[in-house]
Amino acid sequence: MNFNPKKKASNIILLVSAFIIVSLILWNTNSFFKKFKEEERLKMEIWATAQLELIQFSVDQEMGNLTLKVMGNNTSTPMILVNEEGTIKTHNIPTEKASDSIYIQKKIRQFASENEPIHIIQEGELLETLYYGNSEVLNKLRYYPLALLLIIFLFGAVIFFFFRINKASEQNKLWAGMAKETAHQIGTPLTSLLGWNELLKSENINQDITKEIEKDITRLQTITERFSKIGSIPELDEYDIVAETEKAFQYLKRRSSKLVNFSFSSDIEQLPVLLNPPLFNWSIENLVKNGIDAMKGKGSIAIQIEKKGQNVNILVSDTGRGIPKSDFQSIFNPGVTTKQRGWGLGLSLVKRIVEEYHKGKIKVLSSSKEGTIMQISLKANS
Repeated sequence: MNFNPKKKASNIILLVSAFIIVSLILWNTNSFFKKFKEEERLKMEIWATAQLELIQFSVDQEMGNLTLKVMGNNTSTPMILVNEEGTIKTHNIPTEKASDSIYIQKKIRQFASENEPIHIIQEGELLETLYYGNSEVLNKLRYYPLALLLIIFLFGAVIFFFFRINKASEQNKLWAGMAKETAHQIGTPLTSLLGWNELLKSENINQDITKEIEKDITRLQTITERFSKIGSIPELDEYDIVAETEKAFQYLKRRSSKLVNFSFSSDIEQLPVLLNPPLFNWSIENLVKNGIDAMKGKGSIAIQIEKKGQNVNILVSDTGRGIPKSDFQSIFNPGVTTKQRGWGLGLSLVKRIVEEYHKGKIKVLSSSKEGTIMQISLKANS
């Protein structure tokens, strides 16, 4: 893995800067919230003073216009005024809720928890108690940091996924380009091999030798065709899934160690499925080779085909060391491998071929220390 100190330092600086900015926003908002709350407290204390003057007016018959104006101006801060006997004297709760005593009592408890009640006292005697809550503006200001953090998080997530998708797209183009170039480079010596094989045939050499060479040349042509199709949408035609699966299976069986026991079974004789044979066979070969690697070249490989409703399942099982359940999903990600020299591309390619190109599904059906069963599900074309 390449280590870039400058890139790491810049990432740390960006992370610290983001933390400082968010901290400043939260601190500033909290300071503003406290200041606004103090102003509301002062406003309600002035209202309570005006209420005391109103009480005195009923006795002394003296009250100025300022008192009436102060008492009439409170429309933003919710409040409930209660006398010393607990009777509600006035409030600015919505009219439809005014007759609901349970609701009013609930509001009193809420206001008492939000702000300390203001006691209206005259000559040492408690006359009334003013309960008031936070205004709508104050409540919005309280949740403003959370909304801001959510926006920042969503914005960061959008940027992250944009660059991630963009990077993945660039990597896909790179791999597709490399694959096509590989196919192009293989094409030149492959043409020469075809010519040399024809020359050997004319020299009356053992036919079995030239036939085996021809099989391997055909194999190289298949590999070249597979690489040339990477990055492009393959054409799907109707093929017998049983015959195509067995063809890939038998090819690997002939070229694998005698220490590996191969078996093939199907509960149907034939079934038409929309396939791209070179790519589908590639998938089967990848799964079989992975199984052989998991068994360290010694054990049993089995392929079973079964029809389930409108789908056909291809089960590839081995007697290898198994896969941890926690890795059932991650093994299909590019770069994930359990091999010391693996690139982690085999199962990723299989997943793309099966799910993106053939609109099927692939999963780890089961796995234990006794072995693993991989399942490919495709829709039958019948």
